[in-house]
Amino acid sequence: MKLTRRNALTLAGASACAMAVWPKIAMAQMTVGAKTIHSLSDGFISLPTELVFGPAPKVEADTFIQTHDLTDRLSPPCNVTLLQDGDRNILFDLGAGSEFQSTAGFLLDALDGIDLSPDDITDVVFTHAHPDHIWGLVDDFDDLTFPNAAYMIGQTEWDYWTDPNTVDTIGAERTTFAVGAARRLDRIKDMVTFVKDGMEILPGVAARATFGHTPGHLAFEVRDGTESVMVLGDCIANHHVAFEQPAWRSGSDQDLDTGAATRISLLDQLAQDQMRVVGYHLPGNGIGRVERHAGAYRFVPEI
Repeated sequence: MKLTRRNALTLAGASACAMAVWPKIAMAQMTVGAKTIHSLSDGFISLPTELVFGPAPKVEADTFIQTHDLTDRLSPPCNVTLLQDGDRNILFDLGAGSEFQSTAGFLLDALDGIDLSPDDITDVVFTHAHPDHIWGLVDDFDDLTFPNAAYMIGQTEWDYWTDPNTVDTIGAERTTFAVGAARRLDRIKDMVTFVKDGMEILPGVAARATFGHTPGHLAFEVRDGTESVMVLGDCIANHHVAFEQPAWRSGSDQDLDTGAATRISLLDQLAQDQMRVVGYHLPGNGIGRVERHAGAYRFVPEI
């Protein structure tokens, strides 16, 4: 395990509460042809239910919240995908690091649990640059957490978060997102590769434009022979309203209308193709399938 000020404090007991929760969150593994995919827990985050449901039709949303017995806060898991292919160890997103929420930021512990160190990571692919996906890029000493990795991100996503105007236009509630993303992306500006929709970024790994949650959000299809899985990131961000009411606008998306259109299109494709998915915030380890159900969809966990 890489020593940082955070895990030093954890060993001393300062993060005892968060660490008491983290080991209970499942990790899982599956194969895609000759490739191996691990779903690794970075912990979980806590966010107001109103953030998600605020833009939805109020009466219908209130009924939905009651029907599903949701409280005033949601606590979705954070599932980081690791793809092992030959001598490559490829991470899709890097978790929250130590500066976002105390219940998240445990990716290094998860890697240690499968006998990998930060030095073993060869590639890092970002779905988008929200804090729980990219703040783990640096450690508590502001050094790169994964010093040997090559980095990839969508060109549109990079352009948005590195634009100095973003901090003034993103909205007060997300100002820290913009500041944090810009600071971290600046650390890899001389070593990053930009990717676009449809590009095969690595053997058997193709980028898929899933804009809306952020301006340049990408999902990634991993394929080997006839087997495939879609690494979703946050384009489908929960297992209830996103599946049952995909057309509802979600406050977790930066572009509400584009986010809804993306969900509708992608859910239809995933249900039609019966493609497995790994969802960053889907229940448990996030691995499952999309099925049509009652005029909409449902998430069916696989492991």
